Amino acid sequence: MSSKLRKARAIAVSAMIIATLASASSILAEPNSSPAGVNPASAGGLVQIPLQGQVQEQPLSSLPEVQIEQKREIPSEIQTPEAEYPRATTLTALVSAMPQPSELPRELNCLAGAIYFEAKSESLSGQLAVGRVVVARSKSGRFPNSYCGVVFQPSQFSFVRGGTMPGIARGSRQWRNAVAIAQIAHEGSWRSPVEGALYFHAARVSPAWRMHRIAQVENHVFYR
Repeated sequence: MSSKLRKARAIAVSAMIIATLASASSILAEPNSSPAGVNPASAGGLVQIPLQGQVQEQPLSSLPEVQIEQKREIPSEIQTPEAEYPRATTLTALVSAMPQPSELPRELNCLAGAIYFEAKSESLSGQLAVGRVVVARSKSGRFPNSYCGVVFQPSQFSFVRGGTMPGIARGSRQWRNAVAIAQIAHEGSWRSPVEGALYFHAARVSPAWRMHRIAQVENHVFYR
């Protein structure tokens, strides 16, 4: 082979090598040479292909703020202090422990007056039974909704004359008992055997009422 032929062949081979190197360099430098969905920077060289419907992670700064409403505390129910109303094992002890206010509210005065005039000569249980009838009437919706309204309702209590009560011996033990029983009846702090009764009459009479008879306590018979 002549020297000219060998030289031409060497030039051709060199040109092919240069062309091959140039082509490889352009492929490595191309930024978007990876197939769609392939992440060449994945850890360990693993290829991650997103599944259809997969939620893409977003930066925290791009997520909408969620307002969390603070739970409101329900205020606790207001209760009457236990010390305000004494406790006892017998009605007699409870009556003795009840306060004796120097001046009664008008409603309690009406309730105590009814107890005093209707049952002052009876036992404490008999007095309480009368007081609970007045309380039950005021809550029944069938009578006036106050103690004074119940007591002064026309033709209900025989001791009421001309819309007024007779004079009361307020310094007597009977009145003190009536005041204590009125407070107990008002609070319902001692259960009477005639709870729920709305009517009563003296045991010495027989009015033949067509009502449900509950019980007789001392000198009165009670009905619902």
